[in-house]
Amino acid sequence: MTLKARITDDMKAAMKAKETGRLATIRLLLAAIKQKEVDERIELDDTAVNAVIEKLVKQRKDSVSQYEAAGRQDLADVEKAEITVLSAYLPEKMSSEEIAAAVAAAKAETGAAGPADMGKLMTALKPLLAGKADMAEVSKQVKAALG
Repeated sequence: MTLKARITDDMKAAMKAKETGRLATIRLLLAAIKQKEVDERIELDDTAVNAVIEKLVKQRKDSVSQYEAAGRQDLADVEKAEITVLSAYLPEKMSSEEIAAAVAAAKAETGAAGPADMGKLMTALKPLLAGKADMAEVSKQVKAALG
Protein backbone atom coordinates (compact mmCIF):
# COMPACT_ATOMS: atom_id res chain seq x y z
CA MET A 1 0.00 0.00 0.00
CA THR A 2 1.35 3.40 -0.93
CA LEU A 3 1.73 6.12 1.66
CA LYS A 4 -0.92 8.23 -0.05
CA ALA A 5 -3.40 5.33 0.08
CA ARG A 6 -2.60 4.79 3.76
CA ILE A 7 -3.25 8.47 4.48
CA THR A 8 -6.59 8.27 2.63
CA ASP A 9 -7.58 5.18 4.63
CA ASP A 10 -6.63 6.96 7.85
CA MET A 11 -8.82 9.89 6.82
CA LYS A 12 -11.80 7.57 6.39
CA ALA A 13 -11.09 5.97 9.77
CA ALA A 14 -10.85 9.40 11.42
CA MET A 15 -14.20 10.35 9.87
CA LYS A 16 -15.87 7.22 11.23
CA ALA A 17 -14.31 7.72 14.68
CA LYS A 18 -15.27 11.43 14.64
CA GLU A 19 -11.69 12.50 15.48
CA THR A 20 -12.05 16.09 14.28
CA GLY A 21 -8.53 17.30 15.06
CA ARG A 22 -6.85 14.34 13.41
CA LEU A 23 -9.26 14.51 10.47
CA ALA A 24 -8.51 18.19 9.86
CA THR A 25 -4.76 17.53 9.86
CA ILE A 26 -5.07 14.58 7.48
CA ARG A 27 -7.26 16.62 5.14
CA LEU A 28 -4.69 19.41 5.23
CA LEU A 29 -1.99 16.88 4.31
CA LEU A 30 -4.02 15.41 1.45
CA ALA A 31 -4.72 18.91 0.14
CA ALA A 32 -0.99 19.72 0.17
CA ILE A 33 -0.24 16.46 -1.68
CA LYS A 34 -2.96 17.15 -4.26
CA GLN A 35 -1.73 20.73 -4.72
CA LYS A 36 1.80 19.49 -5.43
CA GLU A 37 0.45 16.93 -7.91
CA VAL A 38 -1.60 19.55 -9.72
CA ASP A 39 1.23 22.09 -9.78
CA GLU A 40 3.76 19.64 -11.19
CA ARG A 41 1.27 17.52 -13.19
CA ILE A 42 2.63 14.27 -11.77
CA GLU A 43 1.53 11.48 -9.45
CA LEU A 44 3.60 11.69 -6.25
CA ASP A 45 5.46 8.61 -5.08
CA ASP A 46 6.20 7.83 -1.42
CA THR A 47 9.46 9.81 -1.46
CA ALA A 48 7.74 12.94 -2.75
CA VAL A 49 4.87 12.49 -0.27
CA ASN A 50 7.47 12.26 2.53
CA ALA A 51 8.99 15.54 1.31
CA VAL A 52 5.55 17.20 1.51
CA ILE A 53 5.03 15.85 5.03
CA GLU A 54 8.49 17.03 6.15
CA LYS A 55 7.73 20.50 4.78
CA LEU A 56 4.45 20.64 6.70
CA VAL A 57 6.14 19.46 9.90
CA LYS A 58 8.83 22.12 9.51
CA GLN A 59 6.17 24.80 9.02
CA ARG A 60 4.38 23.61 12.17
CA LYS A 61 7.61 23.68 14.20
CA ASP A 62 8.27 27.24 13.05
CA SER A 63 4.72 28.18 14.04
CA VAL A 64 5.13 26.60 17.48
CA SER A 65 8.22 28.67 18.19
CA GLN A 66 6.47 31.85 16.99
CA TYR A 67 3.35 31.17 19.06
CA GLU A 68 5.36 30.36 22.18
CA ALA A 69 7.39 33.55 21.75
CA ALA A 70 4.12 35.49 21.51
CA GLY A 71 2.72 33.77 24.60
CA ARG A 72 -0.03 31.93 22.70
CA GLN A 73 0.31 28.46 24.21
CA ASP A 74 -3.21 27.49 23.05
CA LEU A 75 -2.22 27.89 19.39
CA ALA A 76 1.16 26.25 19.98
CA ASP A 77 -0.62 23.19 21.41
CA VAL A 78 -2.78 22.91 18.28
CA GLU A 79 0.34 23.00 16.09
CA LYS A 80 2.05 20.38 18.28
CA ALA A 81 -0.96 18.09 17.88
CA GLU A 82 -0.71 18.49 14.10
CA ILE A 83 3.02 17.66 14.24
CA THR A 84 2.18 14.44 16.10
CA VAL A 85 -0.35 13.38 13.45
CA LEU A 86 1.97 14.27 10.55
CA SER A 87 5.03 12.63 12.11
CA ALA A 88 3.23 9.29 12.21
CA TYR A 89 3.58 9.12 8.41
CA LEU A 90 7.31 9.83 8.33
CA PRO A 91 9.83 6.98 8.28
CA GLU A 92 11.95 6.30 11.36
CA LYS A 93 14.82 8.79 11.53
CA MET A 94 18.40 7.53 11.50
CA SER A 95 20.44 7.75 14.67
CA SER A 96 23.51 9.93 14.96
CA GLU A 97 25.74 6.83 14.77
CA GLU A 98 24.04 5.62 11.57
CA ILE A 99 24.52 9.04 9.99
CA ALA A 100 28.20 9.04 11.02
CA ALA A 101 28.67 5.62 9.42
CA ALA A 102 27.02 6.80 6.18
CA VAL A 103 29.20 9.94 6.15
CA ALA A 104 32.36 7.87 6.67
CA ALA A 105 31.40 5.45 3.89
CA ALA A 106 30.58 8.27 1.47
CA LYS A 107 33.81 10.07 2.39
CA ALA A 108 35.84 6.95 1.56
CA GLU A 109 33.87 6.37 -1.64
CA THR A 110 34.18 9.92 -2.98
CA GLY A 111 37.71 10.54 -1.73
CA ALA A 112 36.65 13.79 -0.06
CA ALA A 113 39.53 15.23 1.96
CA GLY A 114 38.86 18.80 3.05
CA PRO A 115 36.20 21.45 3.49
CA ALA A 116 36.30 22.21 -0.24
CA ASP A 117 34.84 18.75 -0.91
CA MET A 118 31.74 19.30 1.25
CA GLY A 119 29.48 19.83 -1.76
CA LYS A 120 30.68 16.64 -3.41
CA LEU A 121 30.09 14.65 -0.22
CA MET A 122 26.64 16.15 0.42
CA THR A 123 25.68 15.41 -3.20
CA ALA A 124 26.59 11.76 -2.66
CA LEU A 125 24.74 11.57 0.67
CA LYS A 126 21.52 13.39 -0.18
CA PRO A 127 19.89 10.65 -2.30
CA LEU A 128 20.84 8.02 0.29
CA LEU A 129 19.64 9.89 3.38
CA ALA A 130 16.83 12.17 2.19
CA GLY A 131 13.75 11.48 4.28
CA LYS A 132 15.63 9.10 6.55
CA ALA A 133 17.86 11.60 8.34
CA ASP A 134 17.77 15.23 9.38
CA MET A 135 19.85 16.88 6.66
CA ALA A 136 21.01 19.62 9.08
CA GLU A 137 22.52 16.88 11.26
CA VAL A 138 24.10 15.29 8.18
CA SER A 139 25.62 18.64 7.20
CA LYS A 140 27.00 19.14 10.70
CA GLN A 141 28.60 15.69 10.67
CA VAL A 142 30.04 16.22 7.18
CA LYS A 143 31.64 19.50 8.34
CA ALA A 144 33.13 17.70 11.34
CA ALA A 145 34.43 14.83 9.18
CA LEU A 146 36.05 17.20 6.66
CA GLY A 147 37.14 19.88 9.11
